[in-house]
Amino acid sequence: MNRTAALLIGLLLTFCPPAAAGQKMPSELAGFRLGEDIADAANRVDMETRLPIRYAPYLSEVETRQLPGYKTGLITYGGCAYPGKILRIKMKYADHSKKFYQQLLKHFKDRFGEPSEWRGDPFQVVLAWKWSFADKEGNRVSLILQHNTQDEEQKKGNSVKMTLTRHMEEEEACHEKAAGAVQNPQHRGRKAGKPDWEQLVPR
Repeated sequence: MNRTAALLIGLLLTFCPPAAAGQKMPSELAGFRLGEDIADAANRVDMETRLPIRYAPYLSEVETRQLPGYKTGLITYGGCAYPGKILRIKMKYADHSKKFYQQLLKHFKDRFGEPSEWRGDPFQVVLAWKWSFADKEGNRVSLILQHNTQDEEQKKGNSVKMTLTRHMEEEEACHEKAAGAVQNPQHRGRKAGKPDWEQLVPR
């Protein structure tokens, strides 16, 4: 496939119809439930692996224990607006093949309808589809199914990520309010100045 054709395919995939109306909003994956208290899932995660997420210290992440059909998993839970509540579930499937991804995609479409958005790259190195859901209470869930075997910057193999997006936004807002949204005094008023190219360019 030449570069022009790949770009055209990528553009066409970007403008996909939204997920079918009336589809039930998903909330459970691999035995975990969005909104569940992490304490209730203690027998399925390794709490000793808990770490704050970089650049989002109001969120914590723990690894799952070994689960059938999955290689690894990460559970994200809140620490401000929703302390201890599971807000994101990320799982990597044990089967990393593209064939398995295609089978997964069919099952996802059968259950949730056509995806809302193409999230992969135009050259089909990373294949990723996103579904977006909302309920009457204003809760929003994003669901992303991804396949990658080449891009070193992305998680290899087949993975799925399910997120309570509004809750994530409220977590960030809560943290900023608690911190007073005060910028670090050391950075206030600092001017960029003349670039130090010896510092910026590899040698």
